[in-house]
Amino acid sequence: MKLQIDRLNKSYGNKQVLKDITFTFESGKIYGLIGKNGVGKTTFFNCLNGDIDIDSGKFLIIDNDNERQLETDDIGYVVSTPVVPEFLTAREFLQFFIDINKESINSDKTIDDYFQMVKIDEGDQNKLLRDYSHGMKNKMQILINLIANPKIMLLDEPLTSLDIVVQDGMKTLFKKLKKDHIIIFSTHILELAMDLCDEIIILNDKSMKLIEKSDLTIAEYKNKIINSLRDNENV
Repeated sequence: MKLQIDRLNKSYGNKQVLKDITFTFESGKIYGLIGKNGVGKTTFFNCLNGDIDIDSGKFLIIDNDNERQLETDDIGYVVSTPVVPEFLTAREFLQFFIDINKESINSDKTIDDYFQMVKIDEGDQNKLLRDYSHGMKNKMQILINLIANPKIMLLDEPLTSLDIVVQDGMKTLFKKLKKDHIIIFSTHILELAMDLCDEIIILNDKSMKLIEKSDLTIAEYKNKIINSLRDNENV
């Protein structure tokens, strides 16, 4: 399966943020989207998810010999600032989500199985979500998307608020999921992207550029990425 971005353009007033973005993402890989704060990573995700209107461009799903327009149901979006129904407990929220999506959820896992996937302890499962920390809310947001099992997962800084043990478990989970999914992982933490992702994409100066890993050492590859960002700044 492939996600093809064809000449995406997006401006806010007179400020162009994305210019003629053309790129093809493939299942089986985790793509790290790297860029400075404010460069347009979240805007790119919002365009794909249909949360904002684009100026021009196309998003296509290509699966074997079939080609179609990208649809909202194809995408799961983990935003950097999680929004959850704070008047519900975690268990109530999870049960509600499963109930309203039972026709599309193809899994025999129990609620307890799902909580175990993201390491939410029994003592926290009956807490109101308003009493959850940012990191705990982020766990719930990730879990909802895992249950929905979309073809494409957009992850906007999903791990930065999680402790190192949970981060490690999530990275293992994402690596297992990539076989049948397209995963685009946005972060400003270079080391995290290099550890988790198969491909690194630089978003800078309104455009996207794939940085080949080849046989470089970690230090050489890091310098290559940093120099790419600096070169784009001077364009």
